[in-house]
Amino acid sequence: MLAKIILLIIFFGTMIGVGVYSRRHATDVNGFVLGGRGVGPWLTAFAYGTSYFSAVVFVGYAGQFGWKYGMSATWIGIGNALIGSLLAWVILGRRTRIMSKHFSSKTMPDFFGKRYDSNSLRIAASVISFIFLIPYTASVYNGLSRLFGMAFDIPYAACVIGMAVLTGVYVILGGYMATAINDFIQGIIMLFGIVAVIVAVLNGQGGFYEAVKNLAEFESDVAVTAGQKGAFTSFLGPDPWNLFGVVVLTSLGTWGLPQMVHKFYAIKDEKSVRTGTIISTLFAIVISCGCYFLGGFGRLFGDSEAIYNADGSVIYDAIVPEMLSSLSDILVGIVIVLVLSASMSTLSSLVMTSSSTLTLDVIKGSIAKKMSEKKQLLYMRLLIVFFIVVSVVIALDPPAFIAQLMGISWGALAGAFLAPFLYGLYWKGVTKASVWASFAAGVGITVANMFFKFIASPINAGAIAMVAGLIIVPVVSLLTPKMKKETVEECFACYNKKVVVENKVALPKEENEENK
Repeated sequence: MLAKIILLIIFFGTMIGVGVYSRRHATDVNGFVLGGRGVGPWLTAFAYGTSYFSAVVFVGYAGQFGWKYGMSATWIGIGNALIGSLLAWVILGRRTRIMSKHFSSKTMPDFFGKRYDSNSLRIAASVISFIFLIPYTASVYNGLSRLFGMAFDIPYAACVIGMAVLTGVYVILGGYMATAINDFIQGIIMLFGIVAVIVAVLNGQGGFYEAVKNLAEFESDVAVTAGQKGAFTSFLGPDPWNLFGVVVLTSLGTWGLPQMVHKFYAIKDEKSVRTGTIISTLFAIVISCGCYFLGGFGRLFGDSEAIYNADGSVIYDAIVPEMLSSLSDILVGIVIVLVLSASMSTLSSLVMTSSSTLTLDVIKGSIAKKMSEKKQLLYMRLLIVFFIVVSVVIALDPPAFIAQLMGISWGALAGAFLAPFLYGLYWKGVTKASVWASFAAGVGITVANMFFKFIASPINAGAIAMVAGLIIVPVVSLLTPKMKKETVEECFACYNKKVVVENKVALPKEENEENK
């Protein structure tokens, strides 16, 4: 217990210290929200990765999908690395940085407002962001608090409130730069921690080969492969189609999440984009693949009463904590700091995104247009407090399990935003009507499914909402009035601006002509 407490004190002290140090970067709106658009590749890549993976992944998703799909759940981690990280950086990174700087946009709703010349779209995007980021935040509190309860026997409410206060303090003090520096520190902890945990858990099961052998003895309980042994150690697992839906939601979904795309707004330069792409992808391979790989052995702990409800149903959120409960105090302390790191980085990103969106896009954008920088900073800090309080209230009485919360949040946000944001960076033919249609479809499919449950899994509902947006935007754009040509050309003018680059990037034009 002493070792765990000492680790936590060091961790908390470091986070607050970074917040105090970063105050000098948060003296104006640009510094508070974007770190002055001068954040380097390592900080940006780790900020992206740590915002991506939180207690929701380590506790909720790893437990639930590891139980359902066995070792094939590792495909989710592979999808997260290749689609959610690598392709996201390659396809969105550079263009997002260029166009957002051209618009002087600091948030995704502001990007929509300026790209599509519509204040109404900006306000609608702000409202959607604020509403659906709250359940995501609540899911993060939920997952972390279960681990704290296992390690320290601390009441759930005390865990939630303590974590919220600490996150709020360093974000309010140092803004985006404080979150970026802390994300880097937290990311290092996560990398070492996940490797140590996997090794320890598998050793506790007799080693890797013994664990795989024992897992292969379980019979599948999925309708398609019911009764088959070895399904949980097979290449695609017992339920490939639903596994594919999870890969789509958790990988492609990041392309439309405001708190993820926001990282590209702040990156420093071209070199940072290239380097950040590599770092972010490698980080995702280790963390995400590690989490789902570990969760794939969850059924080996199925004889514990702690993971079942009174009616015999599985408590997915309790699987990973049960897997870790027999580890040494030092390793449990490392796990707590690992998941705390992942969760607080995600929380800080969420509260920054929500508060800046409401302040800049709703209050300043529509209500008090002549608001001073000082007042904008004050409002953002007050809204950070408000956002944290609301999410804590929800987290204290959450729905049945973590993945449901995250599925609703990711489905609505990515379903609404992914298509108009992606197409808006590349295609001049996107219309305002198609953006409204995407907003309506993303939110409509997700919310309707909450009440009518026409799609059994909220995860699959979210994936369908995203795919629907990718189809709806081009179809509606071809059928509805185009935007003014001069407005669109002005938006894309930033890509045509000539810049000077080093010879190693591109050969000079004069040299090419001489060699003809």
